[in-house]
Amino acid sequence: MRRRFFIHDFDSSTARLTGDPAHHLARVLRASPGQLYELSDGSSLWLARVDRVSKSAVVFSLVEQLPVTPDPLHLTLLISIVKFDRFEWALEKATELGVAEIVPLTATRSEKALVTAAGKRAARWQKILIESAQQSRRLRPPILHAASRPSDLFRRVRAQLAAPLARRSLNILLSERLSAPALRSILEGKGTTGAILAIGPEGGWTDEEFASAISADFREVSLGPTILRTETAVIAALSVLRFALPP
Repeated sequence: MRRRFFIHDFDSSTARLTGDPAHHLARVLRASPGQLYELSDGSSLWLARVDRVSKSAVVFSLVEQLPVTPDPLHLTLLISIVKFDRFEWALEKATELGVAEIVPLTATRSEKALVTAAGKRAARWQKILIESAQQSRRLRPPILHAASRPSDLFRRVRAQLAAPLARRSLNILLSERLSAPALRSILEGKGTTGAILAIGPEGGWTDEEFASAISADFREVSLGPTILRTETAVIAALSVLRFALPP
């Protein structure tokens, strides 16, 4: 299977890959003229042949436009910031599972040192999303939004509820509370265009965050009787949504 790379745009019959991706293709993969790769600008996809390889760029000629299959399910992940190695692993897996948008959350019970340092990690996180999207052969990487407080974000979601598309989106708040119903109980027979999945920090949501989410039409649900780490909850919940929600 051919490797896929993202570029900024196509120029009639040619394309150019620059920066770290070009270095990786030229120095690590040892690309040479004549080899074929897939290139995406986020909206269209082309089969392309390597023309020239230099220290700063790989130049391609476009061979054939390839069909694009849009993802019918728009998934947004609201993920509380946890220890960076686990958080970044969760970003990688969420990308592989087709998440379209990701918002890091600075929850009340998030570790303050991690929240303070998060701003310096944005470029690294974006790189992880790009590399993961290329590896999983997506048309584009997820959109990475700026970190936000959960209560602020839930208020913005509540303000958008009047939109027809928003009414067809399923808003899900994962909870460790024993009274929370199982995730599967709210998925049966749902005709949705997407879902917003909110996952809390290691210490759990506060009462204020629960109330703010519920006022924004989030459904509090559980993944079972055991307490899952954040990155485990990401994979489990997204896999369930991929399986249960109709395309």
